[in-house]
Amino acid sequence: MVRFSKITPNGTLTTLQEFDSFTDGSLPLAGLIQAANGNFYGTTPFGGTTLGINFGTVFTITPTGTLKTLYSFCFNYPTCNAGTSPQAGLIQGNDGNFYGTTTRLVTGNYPATIFKITPGGTLDTLYSFCAQQPCADGAWLALANDGNLYGTTELGGEYGYGTVFKITPTGTFTTLHNFGYTDGAYPIAALVQATDGNFYGTTMGGSGTACGSDGCGTLFRITSSGTLDTLYRFCSQANCADGLSPSSGLIQATDGNFYGATPFGGTENDGTVFELSVGLGPFVKTLPASGKVRSAVKILGTNLTGATNVTFNGVAAAFTIVRPSLITATVPTGATTGTVQVVTPTGTLSSNVVFRVR
Repeated sequence: MVRFSKITPNGTLTTLQEFDSFTDGSLPLAGLIQAANGNFYGTTPFGGTTLGINFGTVFTITPTGTLKTLYSFCFNYPTCNAGTSPQAGLIQGNDGNFYGTTTRLVTGNYPATIFKITPGGTLDTLYSFCAQQPCADGAWLALANDGNLYGTTELGGEYGYGTVFKITPTGTFTTLHNFGYTDGAYPIAALVQATDGNFYGTTMGGSGTACGSDGCGTLFRITSSGTLDTLYRFCSQANCADGLSPSSGLIQATDGNFYGATPFGGTENDGTVFELSVGLGPFVKTLPASGKVRSAVKILGTNLTGATNVTFNGVAAAFTIVRPSLITATVPTGATTGTVQVVTPTGTLSSNVVFRVR
């Protein structure tokens, strides 16, 4: 039995719902997202109600624990062409719909797909991999500032080491980069769009044979037009003290730097946590990224002590400095969708994403 739970900052755990392993899904592997309506959305790779076959679901759950299955995936390709067993999470687009991916099922040769699903559960397949040869093999998505979706495939592409791609909300697919081993191989984690507009990510292998034929992995940056730079090659330090084979993505912290982890390497060969600096400046981040007028919003940042002004798209807001890394604010009357800014003694910090007033 898999449980959906919440935990308070002081460690109080509450079980909100339990998956039954059948009709409402089983073994969710990816994290949840909180949508603009305040509810949570996610995927399960197993379970569902389609012909009694466990090929996964898309579901929504309220903060109080009401669970609803929005879609059950089907196995009968090509009659059911939505794909099977989604393992990655969802993202919400600017249009309010959700976007996700399914994995490739070798048995029966069911291709991986990219899909769109409405909040009400209507699903459309935007793209089926293997439409271009050689085949791609599953993907994680990131929503960019331009409204398009960017992602990676672990395998496939011109050289078989994976790709970076772009797809529009209407399904126009473009391969931006084919990994060739010397610049990385097997990107299995999501991209992150940083405050400079570029995307940053990891590859699990490639770039050298110090760790064996699959390589040690890389950190990379890629523009929206497909220009890729390899920023770091793992196992560059003696005995791989810097780690190797990163299998998770990066996050950009409010100090402007990137942070990530590797499952192997380090002084004990049990993995590392690392920081990557490329010279980007600090910013603020809102939690959540959308809200109604007069709703409470948390603003995360660095060195916020002494802040004198907080605005939502230019409209001043009431706020309280809780600690140097946290401000609480109230979405002011008259606020519209736009950037949140915090004026501090050392300068003005802007939010890394647009705050949406709903």
